[in-house]
Amino acid sequence: MFGAVRYLGHHLPGGPEDQSAGSVIRMIVVRPNIMGRLIGPPPGRVKSAIARACQSLRFGQIGRMRESLRIEIAGAGIGGLSAAALLHDGGHKVRIWDQFDAPGPVGSGLVIQPVGLNVLDAIGIGHDARSRGAPITRMRGHEADHGRPVLDVRYDAGAPGRTGLGIHRAALFDLLWQACRVRGIPVETGALATGRDGTRLCFADGRLSDAGDLIVDATGVGSPLSPLVSRPLPYGAIWGNVDWPETALPRDELRQCYRAADRMIGVLPLGRPDGGAERAALFWSLRHDRVAAWRKTPLADWRAEATALWPEVAPFIAQITDHGDMSLALYSHGTLRKPYSDGIVHIGDAAHRASPQLGQGANMALLDAQALALAIRHADGQDPLALYAAARRWHVRVYQLFSRVFTPQYQSDSKILPWLRDRALFPLSQVPPLPRVLGALVSGTMLPPVASLTRR
Repeated sequence: MFGAVRYLGHHLPGGPEDQSAGSVIRMIVVRPNIMGRLIGPPPGRVKSAIARACQSLRFGQIGRMRESLRIEIAGAGIGGLSAAALLHDGGHKVRIWDQFDAPGPVGSGLVIQPVGLNVLDAIGIGHDARSRGAPITRMRGHEADHGRPVLDVRYDAGAPGRTGLGIHRAALFDLLWQACRVRGIPVETGALATGRDGTRLCFADGRLSDAGDLIVDATGVGSPLSPLVSRPLPYGAIWGNVDWPETALPRDELRQCYRAADRMIGVLPLGRPDGGAERAALFWSLRHDRVAAWRKTPLADWRAEATALWPEVAPFIAQITDHGDMSLALYSHGTLRKPYSDGIVHIGDAAHRASPQLGQGANMALLDAQALALAIRHADGQDPLALYAAARRWHVRVYQLFSRVFTPQYQSDSKILPWLRDRALFPLSQVPPLPRVLGALVSGTMLPPVASLTRR
């Protein structure tokens, strides 16, 4: 018994508002620690129950929920910055930690779907994002040898006026970064997270964050804080950014060209990321075990291969003059069954990963950030982390499932799947009501993304 109470004393929250309960317990059982050592620690089941009770007290589930939590966010990417802004707006004390000396984006272009745009609107940067990106009304793809259409998804099918947004990752990062700076959210740089000690982050240079109420893990793929083990996919892509040239390609469509499923090149309009020239993202599908060989291939040979595959891409690819102009993105699939534990919650790629075939990566991080902020706001005596997980569970699972189904049709060594894609699945996809279903799928609205929270 004494051991259990001593354990409880050490695990109570340590902020000023917790001192009355914590101090009394520590005064009773920590000082007479000889008795505690004689009796020993509590049994495992008792210790787990006490940990759950302390987690409940930390979030105010025992008694009235605190008006303000102290939250440490690891990672200054899209998910981390979005969570920081939304949690700050909820009245919480937030601090961001990032490994880079000067936080910045990693990657090229991306698509923000309508559900993600709603989150940007909630942060207050939706208008500026739209002004720096390009509206995407349609996703189209064709087969290289015969020009046969194999992909055609309209955003406005069943929802007139609905669009996605093609945007450079640097432009989106800048808007989110400025949103956090305007709010006065402190940022600690040069802090490479290596683990945690309770609700304190541990860093490679020996530093520790202050003990708070919650850690938000937004460190992305390879998170040192997440137990997620994902399955690497054989195909990734190389990405580059170029100026939008004189071309017949439309400025409001994501366009792709395929040969079977082992060759794919695409162009994504990015609007005017810095207010200057229009830009585009160019991407080329590539097996991860062929990356080294590609880097040794003369660039002229690769440009010739890509142009032969899709002649219209010539003025885009002509702007790639060095292998270093293209950056590598590797993909994997995996999802945490439970994206939280005592004192920590995982969002974005630290919680779930998928290929980009449905264009949902950044949107999932934005939706996670929104769901977490709403869950804490509406907890009302319940565990907010459990509410967050429940709100996101089915949306994440369904999109992970569709990603698993669609990815091999466009990125694999299969000969059968692209044949079925071209001659059976695409014609079927144009039969009502499937165009409306596909429009909702790419828009992120096939299921309500945070249904159990937005109904409150």
